[in-house]
Amino acid sequence: MRLRIQPCPHTGDGVHTWLLAQANRCRWGGLVPATTANVLREASRNCGRSVPEREIDDAVRKAFEPDSPPGNRSPRGKGRLHRRPPVWPERDPERIAAVAASGIGLADLWHLSPLWWDDDLNLTELIIDALFPGDPLLCCGWSKSRFDTRPRSAWRGELNRLQLLVPSPMSSVWGITKDGRPSKHTESNTGPRRWLVIESDQGAIDQQAAVLLHLAQCAPLVLVVHSGRRSLHGWFLVAGQPEEKVRKFFRYASALGADKKLWKPEQFARMPDARRDNGNRQTVFFFNPQPLHAHAS
Repeated sequence: MRLRIQPCPHTGDGVHTWLLAQANRCRWGGLVPATTANVLREASRNCGRSVPEREIDDAVRKAFEPDSPPGNRSPRGKGRLHRRPPVWPERDPERIAAVAASGIGLADLWHLSPLWWDDDLNLTELIIDALFPGDPLLCCGWSKSRFDTRPRSAWRGELNRLQLLVPSPMSSVWGITKDGRPSKHTESNTGPRRWLVIESDQGAIDQQAAVLLHLAQCAPLVLVVHSGRRSLHGWFLVAGQPEEKVRKFFRYASALGADKKLWKPEQFARMPDARRDNGNRQTVFFFNPQPLHAHAS
């Protein structure tokens, strides 16, 4: 079997994650650590940044450490590839179709919203005040590569001009990335999870709305934001819930098509009622602050 390495993405699109994945692929393919490092070094030359040796070494170490899955050889020596099982369930089309068969769609989601508003009213500041009471640190971005972390008060009046935000307060202004660089947007400086955002860019918009309303039977749905392209972002309040309960909820959401990247607490979500880079409005279709009042009490 000839080992195939996936093309390296451009910087800003997940080079670090790519390194980890390809290091595991090399191990499954029967390569040794030194050869794996050489493969990663050569394949990442044109990613748009200089990949430090320590980042390559870290990816190789994690792939080959003792508690990693076994290599590519089956017990009978047939050379069958043994892949690491996915953390989350794969998308289940039959289950999604069953949920969508309710006939509920985007219009129903809009009509079920406890709050309605005029289109000429911008809701960004009002919603962020509700989602993040007090003056917590928020990481917000003009783009995935241009962002800042400031107290909520320091963002006032600017938020509707930004596309993205981390859906949990930050624990500090600065953190350290996995490759050892200081940054204001990292896992290490993201605070305890407050929101779990569920989004799927597959399927019709009515189907996505049906899935979010179905999931609202499992956790409080407070906000639904259109991405400005083809998907809905549902904000579910999970603050204070046991991690295992939240994980179980996300496993179910994954089977219904949820984007698995949004499990990461530091993953950017769409800023409500702002505009994305194509000029489209990230429209709010549903806003129910009632669970926030119950949580506060």
